[in-house]
Amino acid sequence: MARPPALRDALRVKPGSRVRLERIDAGATHGRDKTSAIAATTREMERLRSLQDRLWAEAKRSVLVVLQGIDAAGKDGTIAKVMEAFNPQGCPVSSFKVPTPEELGHDFLWRIHKRTPRKGEIGIFNRSHYEDVLVVRVHDIVPRKVWAARYDQINAFEDTLTKGGTTIVKFFLTIDREEQRQRFQDRVDDPKKRWKFSMGDLEERKLWDDYQAAFDEALSKTSTAAAPWYVIPANRNWFRNLAVATILADTIAELKPAYPPAPDLPAGLVIE
Repeated sequence: MARPPALRDALRVKPGSRVRLERIDAGATHGRDKTSAIAATTREMERLRSLQDRLWAEAKRSVLVVLQGIDAAGKDGTIAKVMEAFNPQGCPVSSFKVPTPEELGHDFLWRIHKRTPRKGEIGIFNRSHYEDVLVVRVHDIVPRKVWAARYDQINAFEDTLTKGGTTIVKFFLTIDREEQRQRFQDRVDDPKKRWKFSMGDLEERKLWDDYQAAFDEALSKTSTAAAPWYVIPANRNWFRNLAVATILADTIAELKPAYPPAPDLPAGLVIE
């Protein structure tokens, strides 16, 4: 039996390639089955726990995880499941919603830069600076010449972060239109989930094609060797969790984080 392809290679958006989300099967599992995937995810989370501990102790580098996807794609679920592997004191989570008046008084990256992780931290962005080439484009909030220039600005910003010691891992969670419909319906039908739903979600759903075009261009223009995008088929939560955990663990492992050398202590030291 052939071994399934490595997820990091299979799901990475190669720099310079052209993304078409409509051609990607959001229900794909790349040869994995649910039972073994759940067990593998548990192992990857143990690996992530160990890697974070060493990264935190070393305090020399940081990791930034960017999560993007259409409404109901599973960003919150990914954080709740996969990122529970991390000690919260070294894993700040930032969500970027409608800019405040103060934030609008600055360039679009101002509010982003001050939330990037410090050395030793693994920072999570639940939505991010990419909203400024997605929502603003779909809703015509700024002129085309403004948002179109932001792809290069984002690449330059991320290049600055990586050269300063931050490793960037970007995950785009893709679901198909029918899966989004079902997830919205589940929220409506379940009193415990209904708080997540608003009628505005239906207005945004009408713009599905516009969002897909915006996603396609953003993924195509901003997946670089230093800060790659990974398109994660997210119809099946168990595969989404496996893919994100595995790719993130493989990426951090390449940094080879290590505990700092133990200090010299007096021979025979006894703590009383």
